Amino acid sequence: MSTSKGKKPIKERKEEFKTPSGITIDSSYKAVSREVENAGEFPFTRGIHPSMYRSRLWTMRQYAGFSTATESNKRYKYLLSQGVTGLSVAFDLPTQIGYDSDHELAEGEVGKVGVAIDSLKDMEELFDGIDLQEVSTSMTINATAYILLALYISLAKKQGADVLKIRGTVQNDILKEYAARGTYIYPPKPSMKIITDIFEYCSKEVPNWNTISISGYHIREAGSTAVQELAFTLANGKAYVKAALEKDLDIDVFGKRLSFFFNAHNNFFQEIAKFRAARRLWAKMMKEMGATDPKAMMLRFHTQTGGSTLTASQPLNNISRVTIQAMSAVLGGTQSLHTNGFDEALSLPTEEAARTALRTQQIIAYESGVADTVDPLAGSYFIESLTDELERGAKDIIEWIDDAGGSVNAIEEGIIQNEIARSSYEYQKDIENGSQIIVSVNKYAEEETGSANIFKVDDSIRDDQIKKIRSVKEARNEDEAQMKLQALENAARDGINIMPCVIECVERYCTLGEVSDKLREIYGEHSG
Repeated sequence: MSTSKGKKPIKERKEEFKTPSGITIDSSYKAVSREVENAGEFPFTRGIHPSMYRSRLWTMRQYAGFSTATESNKRYKYLLSQGVTGLSVAFDLPTQIGYDSDHELAEGEVGKVGVAIDSLKDMEELFDGIDLQEVSTSMTINATAYILLALYISLAKKQGADVLKIRGTVQNDILKEYAARGTYIYPPKPSMKIITDIFEYCSKEVPNWNTISISGYHIREAGSTAVQELAFTLANGKAYVKAALEKDLDIDVFGKRLSFFFNAHNNFFQEIAKFRAARRLWAKMMKEMGATDPKAMMLRFHTQTGGSTLTASQPLNNISRVTIQAMSAVLGGTQSLHTNGFDEALSLPTEEAARTALRTQQIIAYESGVADTVDPLAGSYFIESLTDELERGAKDIIEWIDDAGGSVNAIEEGIIQNEIARSSYEYQKDIENGSQIIVSVNKYAEEETGSANIFKVDDSIRDDQIKKIRSVKEARNEDEAQMKLQALENAARDGINIMPCVIECVERYCTLGEVSDKLREIYGEHSG
């Protein structure tokens, strides 16, 4: 009940108001005395740059990749012509789990959820006519991130680019694959070794490359709450930092190349507060782990709007959802942003949907005015309170994970997976009993008329990829290719950094499957 002095209590819509993370929402908030730092100052609650978007807007990315490299290249060139400022590459499932398109397990999956990449030949076609020194590229790839990064570096060299200047990110976050997504290959320990090999190699050879994008996105997609997304993601980040420190890497060097990847859902204020709390928590954690350079304490992040929030029914409603989510990411201070297409609950996005999603970002940037001042909602009693609550809740979970032996141990024992599953179950129950309303699903549903324009990928592209693999193997120097694969095996057995050997392999047109299989022989496979 809400009351005003001398007036009868007003009946409210609910007995209790809470965020989806269970944080109680009061009817109103009052100022709390606190010391408020400026943006660009530790612990970076208000943003990592003093002027934020007044100096430079966030990078506008559109996640794209499908079918063959040639077809994806056409979409990239179209998006660049429409104002995209950074590319974001989606790979098909065989590429993600280290199988060439001619592998029996690749049947039916080639080019379906992303582009098929089997060798340097595909990479050459994927970026044909695109200067890698001029564009920032994000690659959503994990178990085979080391191979895709090697392919990208090799292509940059072929283009004549200065690899010291190429910019981009590999997701390279294997812990969340074990916890939430499933596209892993090797067991956790060798996987962590590969990741720290990438840290070490890039810090010297490709210094402007972000070596990992620690992902809360897929944790949230799997059903976690916002507090869990924040906690599990930062706990995983802590595990990567510790692994790098054990390898005697300098936290003030590799710490600057760490980045994060968060989800943006529909609870507008909770999401804004989540991003602010993430920066504050991470800055304190990095300082505790020994960072002294402020840039190594800054949490830089990419945001993608929530795929699991999109509905197949009344898909145009998704434009409103994506707009709300994108706005929360901008108000929360994201460094780059992908907005989902309204039709993605039905298929890969059509060109129209991808264009509309990009225009959503551009309208926010150029018409809404929210980018004209730093941290526009700072000082809001509600936002500041929510930021504190999210930080407090996430910190409690991180301490609980630490007590369980850290993220790797908690994942190996299934602790984190069980917590995500429990939250997902509770949320689904709320939808089914009507306490959580999803417009067009459990309220305001209508009988669908007509059919949506669905983007489809032809199964015949697998035949084309198989022909290309055969052609590549026939044209390469087979003795050199096998010699380089043997050198990779030796490096893996000896425990030295594998990245130089992987680059030499792909430069000789060894395929993704050949490289990943060579490490399967050494490291084995994770059984789940």
